[in-house]
Amino acid sequence: MRSDSVLRGVERAPHRSLFKAMGYTDGQLKKPLIGIVNSFNEIIPGHMHLNQIARAVKDGVLASGGTPIEFNTIGICDGIAMGHEGMKFSLASRELIADSIECMVMAHCFDGLVFIPNCDKIIPGMLMAAARLNIPSIFVSGGPMLSLEGKNGKFMDLNTVFEAVGSCKAGTMNEAELSYYEDNACPGCGSCAGMFTANSMNCLSEALGMALSGNGTIPAVYASRLRLAKAAGAQIMDLVRENIRPLDIMTEKAFKNALAVDMSLGCSTNSVLHLTAIANEAGVRIDLRKINEISESTPNLCKLSPAGPHHLQDLNAAGGVHAVMSELLKAGLLDGASITVTGKTVAENLYGVRILDSNVIRSIDNAYSKSGGIAILFGSLAPDGAVVKRSAVAPEMQHHKGPARVFESEEQAIKAIYSGAIHPGDVVVIRNEGPAGGPGMREMLLPTSAIAGMGLDKDVALITDGRFSGATRGAAVGHVSPEAQRSGPIAYVCEGDTIEINIPEYRLDLLISDDELERRKKTMALYPQPERKGYLNRYSRMVSSADRGAVLSY
Repeated sequence: MRSDSVLRGVERAPHRSLFKAMGYTDGQLKKPLIGIVNSFNEIIPGHMHLNQIARAVKDGVLASGGTPIEFNTIGICDGIAMGHEGMKFSLASRELIADSIECMVMAHCFDGLVFIPNCDKIIPGMLMAAARLNIPSIFVSGGPMLSLEGKNGKFMDLNTVFEAVGSCKAGTMNEAELSYYEDNACPGCGSCAGMFTANSMNCLSEALGMALSGNGTIPAVYASRLRLAKAAGAQIMDLVRENIRPLDIMTEKAFKNALAVDMSLGCSTNSVLHLTAIANEAGVRIDLRKINEISESTPNLCKLSPAGPHHLQDLNAAGGVHAVMSELLKAGLLDGASITVTGKTVAENLYGVRILDSNVIRSIDNAYSKSGGIAILFGSLAPDGAVVKRSAVAPEMQHHKGPARVFESEEQAIKAIYSGAIHPGDVVVIRNEGPAGGPGMREMLLPTSAIAGMGLDKDVALITDGRFSGATRGAAVGHVSPEAQRSGPIAYVCEGDTIEINIPEYRLDLLISDDELERRKKTMALYPQPERKGYLNRYSRMVSSADRGAVLSY
């Protein structure tokens, strides 16, 4: 075992002495050491209950003959970090999470790992670490928050509050009504209730084969979430005994499976960014054009918030991620031979699984659309690609042409939107928010929510080299690559230029001549960036483009 390096032989007596200083017995030190990688903290609703999940995981490990040892990672709440300087640190924290776990695991020689994430960057950061370390690992999340019915009869989530702010600014909602949503939309612990980034990645952990069935959908407050955690703790012992490792599971075929499930569920656009980064650690290359091929052949089976009325509790009751996967497998759209953390194949895991509610999970022959929820756009404005959640775009905005309204930061754009300066037909361009230029590639939930809250989501498009929250709906195109600070064409868009978005044709174009673009490159200076210190300074110098997952180049 890996732990022999710190526990076996006369020369390791000092090491054992340190373990015994913490109360470990000789009997415990003869068993496999299982690292419990917990992201508990008291600043994220999705993480406030993870000590309970960790306790259940430990029970499973202990019952199956292992010695659980817990350590923690950092975590940032995207919702609290939204709309100010803090969001610059959100995506950047993903690399810190992966690096810190690598340090802890390599220094202490664990035999297996149980990862307990729940929110946006923590999940992919942990998956990146699992691929990098490649020792037996399993994931169990804290589960989604419940969605409660509001007084207007619609079920609420965090996005309800963000959009209510836009309605309040537009004068269609008063502050007392806003306060009602503020008090009731987020009723307790768990990752925010829609198919936003956290729940997208927890669901895709199942599709990748790194988590047990129910990981992405069982609500945080259900007892079955604790039972799942105990099952994960027990299962890691089987993985250690069989020496089944993450790179045995996260193969090229597994990533294709994950992308197919992504398209069917209508996951967050951030899933493209994160799957690309995880694949990079696993030695698998994800070609963005290949994503369009998968999207073109994979139907969209679910309309989960923000694309539709359903939430994760509804998906869970309808059969969960495995019910979606079963439907795809029957249609030949999944690789059933891929191994998973159960020790069984995808096909074996899905045997007998069926859809329990066809209103939430549609069948292949009654899909919402024949193509998937995400599209990658290419063209003169995005030579290396851009991402849109097309399942959340109104039909009338699938093909849109309009004048550019150019802003050099999210703050400038929000001010213009709230002041009523944006009009139907406009294409809002927010640049200098990319991985290097932001730095940190901030999410643009405030401007998109303001546009939706003001009733303009079917009339106004938004384009950025930053990214979007999974809660975003409307014609929002992000991850434009190359970004402005790396001299991408988005840096040279001028106020009033015509921009064409053509999602069916996978196109994003700036309608100016090549000669005019070259002239602007010679005469227009890039937007000046402030001098930075600390982690963001290092991050901005080392981070790759969004089309490569915004990973660090060492």
